[in-house]
Amino acid sequence: MPARDRLLAVLVAVLWGCNFLAIHAALGQFPPMFAGALRFALIAIPTILFVPWPKVKLRYLLGYGLGFGTGQFAFLFVAMDLGMPTGLASLVLQASAPFTVLLGAVLLRERVSGRQLAGILLAVAGMTAIAWQQSSHAALVPVILTLLAALSWAFGNLAVRRATPDNPVHLMLWMSVVPPLPMLALSFVFEGPTAGWHSLTTLGTTTGLIGVAGMAYVIVFGTVVGSGIWTTLMKHHPAGVVAPFSLLVPVVGLTASYFVLDEVPTVLEIVAAAVVIGGVLLGSLRRKPVELPDEDLLPAGA
Repeated sequence: MPARDRLLAVLVAVLWGCNFLAIHAALGQFPPMFAGALRFALIAIPTILFVPWPKVKLRYLLGYGLGFGTGQFAFLFVAMDLGMPTGLASLVLQASAPFTVLLGAVLLRERVSGRQLAGILLAVAGMTAIAWQQSSHAALVPVILTLLAALSWAFGNLAVRRATPDNPVHLMLWMSVVPPLPMLALSFVFEGPTAGWHSLTTLGTTTGLIGVAGMAYVIVFGTVVGSGIWTTLMKHHPAGVVAPFSLLVPVVGLTASYFVLDEVPTVLEIVAAAVVIGGVLLGSLRRKPVELPDEDLLPAGA
Protein backbone atom coordinates (compact mmCIF):
# COMPACT_ATOMS: atom_id res chain seq x y z
CA MET A 1 0.00 0.00 0.00
CA PRO A 2 1.47 3.42 -0.96
CA ALA A 3 2.33 5.86 1.83
CA ARG A 4 -0.51 8.16 0.73
CA ASP A 5 -3.08 5.39 1.15
CA ARG A 6 -1.64 4.44 4.54
CA LEU A 7 -2.06 8.04 5.67
CA LEU A 8 -5.63 8.02 4.35
CA ALA A 9 -6.35 4.83 6.34
CA VAL A 10 -4.96 6.48 9.48
CA LEU A 11 -7.07 9.58 8.75
CA VAL A 12 -10.21 7.42 8.58
CA ALA A 13 -9.34 5.80 11.92
CA VAL A 14 -8.96 9.27 13.47
CA LEU A 15 -12.26 10.45 11.95
CA TRP A 16 -14.08 7.35 13.20
CA GLY A 17 -12.46 7.50 16.64
CA CYS A 18 -13.55 11.13 17.07
CA ASN A 19 -16.98 10.14 15.73
CA PHE A 20 -17.84 8.76 19.17
CA LEU A 21 -17.25 12.19 20.70
CA ALA A 22 -19.58 13.64 18.08
CA ILE A 23 -22.24 11.04 18.92
CA HIS A 24 -21.86 11.96 22.59
CA ALA A 25 -22.46 15.61 21.69
CA ALA A 26 -25.46 14.83 19.47
CA LEU A 27 -27.10 12.71 22.18
CA GLY A 28 -26.92 15.68 24.53
CA GLN A 29 -29.62 17.29 22.35
CA PHE A 30 -31.49 14.51 20.53
CA PRO A 31 -33.14 11.36 21.93
CA PRO A 32 -31.09 8.34 20.74
CA MET A 33 -33.63 6.70 18.40
CA PHE A 34 -34.64 10.03 16.90
CA ALA A 35 -30.95 10.95 16.51
CA GLY A 36 -30.40 7.78 14.48
CA ALA A 37 -33.41 8.48 12.29
CA LEU A 38 -32.32 12.09 11.72
CA ARG A 39 -28.73 11.10 10.94
CA PHE A 40 -29.74 8.68 8.18
CA ALA A 41 -32.61 10.80 6.84
CA LEU A 42 -30.24 13.70 6.18
CA ILE A 43 -28.08 11.35 4.10
CA ALA A 44 -30.99 9.50 2.46
CA ILE A 45 -32.69 12.55 0.92
CA PRO A 46 -29.78 13.70 -1.30
CA THR A 47 -28.92 10.05 -2.00
CA ILE A 48 -32.35 9.35 -3.50
CA LEU A 49 -32.15 12.53 -5.57
CA PHE A 50 -28.59 12.38 -6.88
CA VAL A 51 -26.91 8.96 -6.35
CA PRO A 52 -27.47 6.11 -8.84
CA TRP A 53 -28.98 2.83 -7.61
CA PRO A 54 -26.15 0.50 -6.55
CA LYS A 55 -27.41 -2.41 -8.72
CA VAL A 56 -27.78 -4.97 -5.93
CA LYS A 57 -30.66 -7.20 -4.92
CA LEU A 58 -33.15 -5.41 -2.71
CA ARG A 59 -32.96 -8.02 0.05
CA TYR A 60 -29.24 -7.41 0.50
CA LEU A 61 -29.72 -3.64 0.63
CA LEU A 62 -32.43 -4.12 3.27
CA GLY A 63 -30.20 -6.51 5.21
CA TYR A 64 -27.33 -4.03 5.13
CA GLY A 65 -29.58 -1.14 6.14
CA LEU A 66 -31.32 -3.01 8.96
CA GLY A 67 -28.11 -4.56 10.30
CA PHE A 68 -25.41 -1.93 9.85
CA GLY A 69 -27.76 1.05 10.00
CA THR A 70 -30.84 0.42 12.12
CA GLY A 71 -29.65 -2.26 14.54
CA GLN A 72 -26.13 -1.04 15.09
CA PHE A 73 -26.93 2.60 15.73
CA ALA A 74 -30.17 2.01 17.61
CA PHE A 75 -28.33 -0.18 20.13
CA LEU A 76 -25.20 2.01 20.18
CA PHE A 77 -27.02 5.31 20.63
CA VAL A 78 -29.23 3.92 23.41
CA ALA A 79 -26.19 2.36 25.12
CA MET A 80 -24.32 5.68 25.09
CA ASP A 81 -27.44 7.53 26.21
CA LEU A 82 -27.69 5.13 29.17
CA GLY A 83 -24.11 5.83 30.20
CA MET A 84 -21.80 3.65 28.11
CA PRO A 85 -18.43 5.46 28.31
CA THR A 86 -17.58 6.97 24.94
CA GLY A 87 -14.09 5.49 24.74
CA LEU A 88 -15.21 2.01 25.76
CA ALA A 89 -18.02 2.16 23.20
CA SER A 90 -15.43 2.62 20.45
CA LEU A 91 -13.61 -0.46 21.76
CA VAL A 92 -16.51 -2.83 22.44
CA LEU A 93 -17.95 -2.12 18.98
CA GLN A 94 -14.85 -3.88 17.58
CA ALA A 95 -16.58 -7.13 18.55
CA SER A 96 -18.22 -6.86 15.13
CA ALA A 97 -15.08 -8.47 13.64
CA PRO A 98 -15.24 -11.79 15.55
CA PHE A 99 -19.03 -11.76 15.26
CA THR A 100 -18.67 -11.48 11.48
CA VAL A 101 -16.33 -14.48 11.41
CA LEU A 102 -18.70 -16.59 13.52
CA LEU A 103 -21.81 -15.61 11.56
CA GLY A 104 -19.97 -16.26 8.31
CA ALA A 105 -19.16 -19.77 9.52
CA VAL A 106 -22.72 -20.49 10.68
CA LEU A 107 -24.76 -18.82 7.92
CA LEU A 108 -22.42 -18.82 4.92
CA ARG A 109 -20.46 -21.99 5.77
CA GLU A 110 -17.17 -20.11 5.67
CA ARG A 111 -14.19 -21.92 7.14
CA VAL A 112 -12.83 -20.65 10.47
CA SER A 113 -9.09 -21.15 10.83
CA GLY A 114 -7.32 -21.92 14.07
CA ARG A 115 -5.84 -18.43 14.08
CA GLN A 116 -9.29 -16.84 13.71
CA LEU A 117 -10.69 -19.01 16.50
CA ALA A 118 -7.82 -18.05 18.80
CA GLY A 119 -8.41 -14.38 17.99
CA ILE A 120 -12.12 -14.72 18.73
CA LEU A 121 -11.41 -16.36 22.09
CA LEU A 122 -8.96 -13.58 23.00
CA ALA A 123 -11.46 -10.89 22.05
CA VAL A 124 -14.22 -12.62 24.03
CA ALA A 125 -11.94 -12.81 27.07
CA GLY A 126 -11.27 -9.08 26.85
CA MET A 127 -14.95 -8.26 26.39
CA THR A 128 -15.83 -10.46 29.38
CA ALA A 129 -13.33 -8.58 31.55
CA ILE A 130 -14.80 -5.24 30.47
CA ALA A 131 -18.35 -6.47 31.14
CA TRP A 132 -17.30 -7.69 34.60
CA GLN A 133 -15.64 -4.35 35.34
CA GLN A 134 -18.72 -2.40 34.20
CA SER A 135 -21.11 -4.67 36.11
CA SER A 136 -19.42 -3.57 39.33
CA HIS A 137 -20.46 -0.01 38.40
CA ALA A 138 -24.04 -1.07 37.54
CA ALA A 139 -23.31 -0.40 33.85
CA LEU A 140 -23.65 -3.90 32.43
CA VAL A 141 -26.76 -3.10 30.35
CA PRO A 142 -24.97 -0.47 28.18
CA VAL A 143 -22.16 -2.97 27.52
CA ILE A 144 -24.66 -5.61 26.42
CA LEU A 145 -26.42 -3.10 24.17
CA THR A 146 -23.07 -2.14 22.60
CA LEU A 147 -22.33 -5.83 21.97
CA LEU A 148 -25.75 -6.12 20.28
CA ALA A 149 -24.75 -3.12 18.15
CA ALA A 150 -21.60 -5.01 17.14
CA LEU A 151 -23.66 -8.10 16.34
CA SER A 152 -25.99 -6.03 14.16
CA TRP A 153 -22.97 -4.60 12.34
CA ALA A 154 -21.80 -8.17 11.68
CA PHE A 155 -25.15 -9.06 10.09
CA GLY A 156 -24.77 -5.98 7.91
CA ASN A 157 -21.30 -7.18 6.88
CA LEU A 158 -22.75 -10.49 5.70
CA ALA A 159 -25.36 -8.66 3.62
CA VAL A 160 -22.59 -6.62 1.94
CA ARG A 161 -20.67 -9.80 1.16
CA ARG A 162 -23.67 -11.31 -0.55
CA ALA A 163 -24.54 -8.08 -2.35
CA THR A 164 -21.16 -7.80 -4.16
CA PRO A 165 -21.88 -4.23 -5.36
CA ASP A 166 -20.16 -2.69 -8.39
CA ASN A 167 -19.87 0.58 -6.48
CA PRO A 168 -19.54 0.11 -2.67
CA VAL A 169 -19.88 3.86 -2.05
CA HIS A 170 -23.28 3.93 -3.76
CA LEU A 171 -24.38 0.93 -1.66
CA MET A 172 -23.21 2.64 1.52
CA LEU A 173 -25.19 5.77 0.67
CA TRP A 174 -28.33 3.91 -0.40
CA MET A 175 -28.18 1.89 2.81
CA SER A 176 -29.08 5.15 4.56
CA VAL A 177 -32.53 5.03 2.96
CA VAL A 178 -33.51 2.02 5.09
CA PRO A 179 -33.07 3.11 8.77
CA PRO A 180 -35.07 6.40 9.05
CA LEU A 181 -38.60 4.94 9.12
CA PRO A 182 -37.84 1.99 11.48
CA MET A 183 -35.92 4.30 13.83
CA LEU A 184 -38.67 6.91 13.77
CA ALA A 185 -41.16 4.17 14.69
CA LEU A 186 -38.91 3.04 17.56
CA SER A 187 -38.57 6.64 18.70
CA PHE A 188 -42.35 7.09 18.63
CA VAL A 189 -42.89 3.93 20.75
CA PHE A 190 -40.03 4.20 23.27
CA GLU A 191 -39.28 7.94 23.43
CA GLY A 192 -42.77 9.30 22.91
CA PRO A 193 -44.41 10.98 19.91
CA THR A 194 -43.15 14.48 20.80
CA ALA A 195 -39.65 13.91 22.24
CA GLY A 196 -37.82 14.07 18.92
CA TRP A 197 -39.75 17.03 17.59
CA HIS A 198 -39.26 18.89 20.87
CA SER A 199 -35.49 18.52 20.47
CA LEU A 200 -35.76 20.34 17.14
CA THR A 201 -37.40 23.35 18.77
CA THR A 202 -34.43 24.01 21.08
CA LEU A 203 -31.64 23.98 18.49
CA GLY A 204 -30.82 27.63 19.24
CA THR A 205 -29.59 26.84 22.76
CA THR A 206 -25.95 26.10 23.60
CA THR A 207 -26.72 22.41 23.98
CA GLY A 208 -28.66 22.50 20.74
CA LEU A 209 -25.79 24.06 18.80
CA ILE A 210 -23.34 21.52 20.22
CA GLY A 211 -25.77 18.74 19.28
CA VAL A 212 -26.10 20.08 15.72
CA ALA A 213 -22.30 20.28 15.41
CA GLY A 214 -22.01 16.69 16.63
CA MET A 215 -24.68 15.51 14.19
CA ALA A 216 -22.98 17.37 11.33
CA TYR A 217 -19.67 15.69 12.14
CA VAL A 218 -21.29 12.24 12.25
CA ILE A 219 -22.93 12.78 8.86
CA VAL A 220 -20.15 14.54 6.96
CA PHE A 221 -16.91 13.22 8.43
CA GLY A 222 -17.98 9.99 10.12
CA THR A 223 -20.18 8.71 7.30
CA VAL A 224 -19.62 10.40 3.94
CA VAL A 225 -15.90 11.24 4.14
CA GLY A 226 -14.74 8.41 6.40
CA SER A 227 -16.77 5.62 4.82
CA GLY A 228 -16.13 6.98 1.33
CA ILE A 229 -12.35 6.87 1.77
CA TRP A 230 -12.52 3.48 3.49
CA THR A 231 -14.58 1.80 0.78
CA THR A 232 -12.24 3.24 -1.87
CA LEU A 233 -9.20 1.81 -0.06
CA MET A 234 -10.93 -1.56 0.30
CA LYS A 235 -11.63 -1.54 -3.44
CA HIS A 236 -7.98 -0.96 -4.39
CA HIS A 237 -6.17 -3.01 -1.74
CA PRO A 238 -6.62 -6.45 -0.12
CA ALA A 239 -8.95 -6.40 2.89
CA GLY A 240 -6.20 -7.92 5.05
CA VAL A 241 -4.01 -4.88 4.36
CA VAL A 242 -6.66 -2.23 5.00
CA ALA A 243 -8.75 -3.78 7.81
CA PRO A 244 -6.06 -3.69 10.56
CA PHE A 245 -6.06 0.11 10.43
CA SER A 246 -9.56 0.00 11.96
CA LEU A 247 -7.91 -1.16 15.18
CA LEU A 248 -6.68 2.40 15.59
CA VAL A 249 -10.31 3.53 16.04
CA PRO A 250 -10.64 2.48 19.71
CA VAL A 251 -7.15 3.84 20.42
CA VAL A 252 -8.25 7.24 19.09
CA GLY A 253 -11.64 6.92 20.81
CA LEU A 254 -10.17 6.08 24.22
CA THR A 255 -7.51 8.80 23.93
CA ALA A 256 -9.93 11.49 22.77
CA SER A 257 -12.41 10.59 25.52
CA TYR A 258 -9.64 10.85 28.09
CA PHE A 259 -8.63 14.36 27.02
CA VAL A 260 -12.06 15.77 26.11
CA LEU A 261 -14.46 14.02 28.48
CA ASP A 262 -12.05 13.13 31.34
CA GLU A 263 -12.91 9.44 30.98
CA VAL A 264 -10.07 7.68 32.79
CA PRO A 265 -9.94 3.92 32.08
CA THR A 266 -8.98 1.55 34.85
CA VAL A 267 -5.90 -0.65 34.61
CA LEU A 268 -8.16 -3.66 33.98
CA GLU A 269 -9.91 -1.84 31.14
CA ILE A 270 -6.58 -0.89 29.54
CA VAL A 271 -5.34 -4.49 29.72
CA ALA A 272 -8.68 -5.81 28.45
CA ALA A 273 -8.59 -3.28 25.60
CA ALA A 274 -5.15 -4.52 24.56
CA VAL A 275 -6.43 -8.12 24.68
CA VAL A 276 -9.49 -7.26 22.57
CA ILE A 277 -7.44 -5.38 19.97
CA GLY A 278 -4.90 -8.21 19.85
CA GLY A 279 -7.66 -10.77 19.43
CA VAL A 280 -9.35 -8.82 16.65
CA LEU A 281 -6.01 -8.35 14.89
CA LEU A 282 -5.17 -12.04 15.20
CA GLY A 283 -8.56 -13.04 13.87
CA SER A 284 -8.57 -10.48 11.05
CA LEU A 285 -5.21 -11.08 9.46
CA ARG A 286 -4.97 -13.99 7.10
CA ARG A 287 -1.85 -15.96 6.62
CA LYS A 288 -0.19 -15.30 3.29
CA PRO A 289 -0.16 -18.38 1.10
CA VAL A 290 3.25 -19.98 0.73
CA GLU A 291 4.64 -19.24 -2.72
CA LEU A 292 6.29 -22.32 -4.20
CA PRO A 293 9.17 -21.84 -6.61
CA ASP A 294 8.72 -22.69 -10.28
CA GLU A 295 9.30 -26.33 -11.13
CA ASP A 296 12.24 -25.35 -13.33
CA LEU A 297 13.96 -23.83 -10.30
CA LEU A 298 13.42 -26.80 -7.99
CA PRO A 299 16.51 -28.82 -7.11
CA ALA A 300 16.79 -32.30 -8.59
CA GLY A 301 14.67 -34.86 -6.77
CA ALA A 302 12.36 -32.25 -5.26
